[in-house]
Amino acid sequence: MTKRYLGVILVYALAQLSVFPVVLFLEGLDLAPVVYSNIVIGWQIASFVIALVVTLMLLKSEREQPRDPDRASTTMVVVWSILGFLMAMFGQMIANMIQIFVFGIEQQSENTAQIMEIARAFPIFIIIIAVIGPILEEIIFRKIIFGELYKRTNFFIAGTISGIVFALIHFDFTHLLVYFAMSFVFAFVYVQSKRIIVPIMAHVLMNTFVVVVQLSIDPEELENMLEQTAQTLSIIFGG
Repeated sequence: MTKRYLGVILVYALAQLSVFPVVLFLEGLDLAPVVYSNIVIGWQIASFVIALVVTLMLLKSEREQPRDPDRASTTMVVVWSILGFLMAMFGQMIANMIQIFVFGIEQQSENTAQIMEIARAFPIFIIIIAVIGPILEEIIFRKIIFGELYKRTNFFIAGTISGIVFALIHFDFTHLLVYFAMSFVFAFVYVQSKRIIVPIMAHVLMNTFVVVVQLSIDPEELENMLEQTAQTLSIIFGG
């Protein structure tokens, strides 16, 4: 793995972890809850924006490298991006069905629920969820981790290892299968298109769709819909 790739991973890790010392520092101050929350969310947004800028700067030299002659055309980039989005949603559905019928896990992802709570309170945070987060994650987990493993092994091994890391990094251990399925889909469209912009766009589309749905429906109503869906599927599949 090149130094610039290691640098990208380090920058991403710092963006993820830098908020913790800030929180520890703020807890020692007598701040109003609103002020406390604004500082923490502002720090997270700033750290991810900086991480994206630094990442693009570290990868700038790659634009000058020879391009794969078999890479997808502009039209196929759009096609593969939409297919990736649809496949990721389908993969999530299958993973959720397995979780419900095999493992008895019916509750919504705590990670998603917590992120949506932040988005409702601080709408500007949506840019991290829907755009900056997916860009950084695809560069790191597909281009770097999956890409480097794929050069040395095969799709299944590279997809499995990068998928496990991708799932674990979200710290939602109850729904690891969902994140793993998403990772495999994004790796697949990356290999098929040979362009990292494809899984980035598919990921952005999926996150944006989830944000719109989550914010358009009352949380209690959404929970009832999920429970009704689980019950319906249970009847259909004889669970």
